[in-house]
Amino acid sequence: MADLLERWRAAARGAGATGPAGLTDAGEELIHRWREPHRHYHTVDHLRAVLDVVDRHAELAGRPDLVRLAAWCHDAVYDPRAGGDANEQASAELAVRLLTGLGLPADAVTEVRRLVLLTAGHQVDAGDADGALLCDADLAVLAAPPAAYERYAAAVRREYAHVPEPDFRIGRARVLSALLGLPALFRSPPLARRWERPARANLRRELAALATPGPAPA
Repeated sequence: MADLLERWRAAARGAGATGPAGLTDAGEELIHRWREPHRHYHTVDHLRAVLDVVDRHAELAGRPDLVRLAAWCHDAVYDPRAGGDANEQASAELAVRLLTGLGLPADAVTEVRRLVLLTAGHQVDAGDADGALLCDADLAVLAAPPAAYERYAAAVRREYAHVPEPDFRIGRARVLSALLGLPALFRSPPLARRWERPARANLRRELAALATPGPAPA
């Protein structure tokens, strides 16, 4: 995890952290959260994947280090039993606590909080380049090749193992339908051109499978 921790420190410094003594502790707290045993998809692998997209397309953002910090914090609190946007709200408040403690400027802390909250619904206003990049990176798995997408869907199902199958199918179908109902899944033009079509195909295929009697996609 040393490389991941260094990515955290670099992003925090780049965003204006002035409390270097606490950088490592804050990063270790976040990594500990991302490695909680109840996680199957929302793991450090997902964190790395989001950070990798942000790094590869940093030129699309106005303040890429703030996008990186939001990526670190966006699922830092993750309880599959929580309702609504409780996880995103709690993750945003955790970001405020950690980043304020590291001495980031107040406007930077406020922006990271805003970005984290965007991941609750992935609805991004036109012209919000930073929000678009974060949300696109978070949803990148939707455009994965079919086999990888099915592994993602199966990992999500394991996170909701406490939910009976009929209820899970209804809830998951609601999530997929909401995503399909977005005017666009991806808002950064170069990413949208590559990912929009395969992502919608994956979502439609899973939605059809959920409506079919039998086991959920695995």
